[in-house]
Amino acid sequence: MRTTLTLEHDVAVSIDRLRRERELSLKEIVNRALRLGLEHLNRPQPARGRFQTAVADTGRCLLPDVDRVADVLDLVDPDVLA
Repeated sequence: MRTTLTLEHDVAVSIDRLRRERELSLKEIVNRALRLGLEHLNRPQPARGRFQTAVADTGRCLLPDVDRVADVLDLVDPDVLA
C-alpha cells in the first residue's frame, strides 16, 4: 500500500538516525517501528487496582486561624506587611 505520511520533526530525526545506523531503507525502518508500536498498543492493559493513600496524622494546626491570610503572614514574618 502506498500512502503519504507527515512525520513530526523529532520522529523523522529518530527514524533517519536508526535507518543510517542499521543500514535499512526508510520503508523497512518505518514498517518495523509500526509493527512494534502496534504490537505494544494491542497488548491487553494490566488491570489497575484501586489506589489508596495512607492516612497520616499531622497533629493539630499550629496557627490560630488560617482563613485570614494576612494574620498568617504576620505570624510567619511580621515585616512582610509593614
